[in-house]
Amino acid sequence: MAISFRGVNVVTLDVKGRLAVPAVHRQKLADHCDGQVVVTLNRETSLLLYPLPEWEEVARRILRLPESEYASSLRAVMVANATDCRLDGHGRVLLPALHRELTSITKTARVIGIGGRLEIWDEATWDEKLRRSLDVVREEPPPSVGEILIN
Repeated sequence: MAISFRGVNVVTLDVKGRLAVPAVHRQKLADHCDGQVVVTLNRETSLLLYPLPEWEEVARRILRLPESEYASSLRAVMVANATDCRLDGHGRVLLPALHRELTSITKTARVIGIGGRLEIWDEATWDEKLRRSLDVVREEPPPSVGEILIN
């Protein structure tokens, strides 16, 4: 059964850099992958948290890309920086220090549920991305996207 996340949650990291996965997602992760997750860098300035089975498929697709500078860079960003984690007994996951540093995630973060993954953003960076995204979607959608939107 596929896992699906949605919603935006505000979370606070503790002094050790642990993020308490929002309760709405915690049970799904426990049931789907026994709390085994992978945290990696995103192409944008955020982190991605995948349930282990979903990550393995994403990694396979990245590793199968034809050789190019982009593919090599994507492997360096996402695959090389992938860190296996497990939710602890309190539903927390330790975000690696380098990952937090590269994404400016310090004390408060936004956890964004998008399909089969969670995105973890610095609060100010997410708010700016959301503002830019709202500007984009207020424009006329391209034909391929406009067909799926509900007016």
